[in-house]
Amino acid sequence: MADQQASRAVGRRKTAIARVRLTPGDGRIIINDKTPLQYLGRRALEMEVMQPLRVVEMLRRFDVSVRVRGGGVAGQAGAIAHGISRALMGQDEELRPALKQAGLLTRDARMKERKKYGLKRARKAPQYTKR
Repeated sequence: MADQQASRAVGRRKTAIARVRLTPGDGRIIINDKTPLQYLGRRALEMEVMQPLRVVEMLRRFDVSVRVRGGGVAGQAGAIAHGISRALMGQDEELRPALKQAGLLTRDARMKERKKYGLKRARKAPQYTKR
């Protein structure tokens, strides 16, 4: 490791923003003062949050403290994973290739498309009537 101090990072996904703090520890993860499963509610989302630590094989090396707001639980899980990946890079720059390979450093830029006037939703048009 380059240094064993706490590293901080911000992760984003859709409209969710996660502030992540990584400190050397025994692998505890706290999201808004709850465990990942309590907060996210689904095992699949918990797995998504753990993915960066699993990729670099550091599940039991760091304690992760997260403050997340905005969006829904799926977007928040993506934001947390992004933030953890960035924080891990702050700890050790040599982890970058593994995280990049897994696609965890790229900010997922997909956002909800805005509604257009004359349409019911972003692309759904009113039903066409011939007569």
